Amino acid sequence: MIAQLNVEPVFTAGPIIPVMVIEHLEDALPLGQALFEGGLTVFEITLRTPCALEALHRLANAFPQVKVGAGTVLNTAQYDDAVAAGASFVISPGLTTALLEHAAHKPVPLIPGVANASNMMQALEAGYSHLKFFPAEINGGAKALKALTAPISQVTVCPTGGVTADNLKDYLALDCVTCVGGTWMLPPDLIRQRDWTAITELTRAALEQCR
Repeated sequence: MIAQLNVEPVFTAGPIIPVMVIEHLEDALPLGQALFEGGLTVFEITLRTPCALEALHRLANAFPQVKVGAGTVLNTAQYDDAVAAGASFVISPGLTTALLEHAAHKPVPLIPGVANASNMMQALEAGYSHLKFFPAEINGGAKALKALTAPISQVTVCPTGGVTADNLKDYLALDCVTCVGGTWMLPPDLIRQRDWTAITELTRAALEQCR
C-alpha cells in the first residue's frame, strides 16, 4: 500500500479538515487564505461544483505548505482527475472494490468513507486503515463510532457529516479520532458576502474549541 505511507500526515496536521464547496472560482484563493490565516493546513475541496478541480489546482499551487485534497470522489476517473489537478489526498463518501483497488498502489492516498462495521472490515481487508466516518451524525454520532471501533481498533477515523462546534469534542475524545471534517466555519452567507475576515475568525474559534 504505497499511498498509505502518505496518509498519516493528513490526519495529524490538525484537528479540523474544512470541507470546502467552491461555487465560484474567484473565491478559491481568498477562501484558502482565510482558512490558512485561521490556522488550518489541510483543505478538502469537494468535487460538487464545475470549478472544483480548477479551484483545487489553484489552491495546491498557491499554498504549498497546505495539504490540499479532493472530496466527494465517487469513481476511479474522478480519483485520477483529482490527482492530475494536484490533490495530495483523495476522500470518497463511501467505498467500492474498484476504487479501493485502483488507489491501492498509487502515490496519492485514498481515504474511503465508511458507515458501518462491514465497510470498516472491507476497507481493512483492502489495506486501508485511515477512514472517513460519513455521514457521522446520521449514523449514530460519537457513541456509534465508539461502539464500532471497540472491536475494530485498527482504524483511524475522520468523522464528517453533522460535526459542529457543539459536538466536535465528543468525536475528538475518541481514541480512533485524530481529526474531524466540517463546514461550520464556512457559512454560505459569509462566502457569498466574501467576508473572509469573519471566516478567519470562525476558524480560529473552531481550533480554540479543540484545545
